Amino acid sequence: MKALHLVSFILLAVGGLNWGLFALMGWDISQFLGGMDSNLARLVYALVGLAAVVEIVTHTKNCRACKA
Repeated sequence: MKALHLVSFILLAVGGLNWGLFALMGWDISQFLGGMDSNLARLVYALVGLAAVVEIVTHTKNCRACKA
């Protein structure tokens, strides 16, 4: 379960950085992956979304602050 949490965290960090770069500079990570029409870019976005769902569902079990 720790590995799933780590992968989810990394994907959420990538997604958050992508949104930040897009908001501040208009850059989109998917453009480096062949544009949004690219299957690879769609896969990355799908994985980031799935990581968000995993973190939402497992957050209270993994979060030290929520346990206290």
